[in-house]
Amino acid sequence: MTVRVEQVSGPLRGELEVPGDKSVGHRAVIMGSVARGETRIDNMSAGADNSSTVAAFRSMGVRFRREAGTLCIEGKGWDGLQAPPETVDCGNSGTTMRLLTGLLAGRPFDVTLDGDGSLRSRPMKRVVEPLTRMGARVTGNDGRAPLEIHGQPLHGVDYSSPVASAQVKSAVLLAGLQAQGATRFEEPYRSRDHTEIMARGFGASVESNGREVVVRGGQELSGTRLRVPGDVSSAAFLMVAAAVMPGSDVSILRVGCNPTRGGVIEVLRAMGADIEVTRAWEEAGEPVADFRVRGGELRGTEVPPELAPRTIDEYPVLFVAAALAGGSTLFRDVGELRFKESDRIATMSRELSKMGVRMEVNGDDVSVEGGGKLEGASVESHGDHRVAMALAVAGLSARGGIVLSGEECVKVSFPGFFESLEKIGG
Repeated sequence: MTVRVEQVSGPLRGELEVPGDKSVGHRAVIMGSVARGETRIDNMSAGADNSSTVAAFRSMGVRFRREAGTLCIEGKGWDGLQAPPETVDCGNSGTTMRLLTGLLAGRPFDVTLDGDGSLRSRPMKRVVEPLTRMGARVTGNDGRAPLEIHGQPLHGVDYSSPVASAQVKSAVLLAGLQAQGATRFEEPYRSRDHTEIMARGFGASVESNGREVVVRGGQELSGTRLRVPGDVSSAAFLMVAAAVMPGSDVSILRVGCNPTRGGVIEVLRAMGADIEVTRAWEEAGEPVADFRVRGGELRGTEVPPELAPRTIDEYPVLFVAAALAGGSTLFRDVGELRFKESDRIATMSRELSKMGVRMEVNGDDVSVEGGGKLEGASVESHGDHRVAMALAVAGLSARGGIVLSGEECVKVSFPGFFESLEKIGG
């Protein structure tokens, strides 16, 4: 499917909300499914990724129902899970596959996890390796899906991860909650901590100290009620759209602003963006805020490597911001982008070049030359929702607009994305 994004003639204005944070949503469904008692989740994203996690647990005997927009889970504890009758389809969701691998490694049955072509190409050894040290039996296709998990008792481990990855950390912690003894996980940079916050909300004891997290096995979880905050990764596309357009004034309400996810705001502010927090509070242990973004002239900057774990999903749209800023922007140590739904370095470089943007790749560093005018073009999403939305934002500033092929993939995380753009003047 294709969509035409027209160049806008004036500033963007308006007020809107974004879907529930899918990272938080995944973890709420996972823990609610193995907790004892009912869990009620408000503002759950209707995106395909979260739906894959719900479908996976439904296939393992967990009962779900909807009540006026609230997702209700009838949890029966760890032992309430049953062997699924067939292969569990994780769709396009790497979070579903990696976190379920950790959780199911300690359950007393066999299960196979599979996904679409994109998910089959993504590396899973980084999860399988620490789980194997815990006694797990997981086999795959040269470290990729489909993954066959032969559940059995696990033991705690002291693991130092070579990569900063919330998905790897979460898989190990979910296994550690079931394992005998303590499990310690350390990473080179601090990654997003939604799993630690969510586990505490369900009654687990989790010790965190910077880059290190410790959990003890044998912990039971208890059902709870929570509201998923708005997804900052989804809000990032609207923030950039407003920030690069002088005169724009856009408010995005009830957005999760967990500091382990705040890299995009730090980068935009370093580029000179006017982003104001107008109200702040907390929901389900997660910080939440209303943001007001006013458009202006951005400037190039250098994005340090320690921001990568906190900004990884927002780099595609930050490449667009850099292309529209004055001067050049250097993104350091962003090689992890190669292992997403697409190789986001290659796909963004290829598509933005059609619009006249110069991106240079030097190992894991990417530089974007800004200051030029974007040219209209026909571009492709490559089946990657973040690439599709980033290109749409670029199209708002492209001479003559763009025609985007494969736009339907935005349903993975932000089903109403194009309607949101139109609401503020796109």
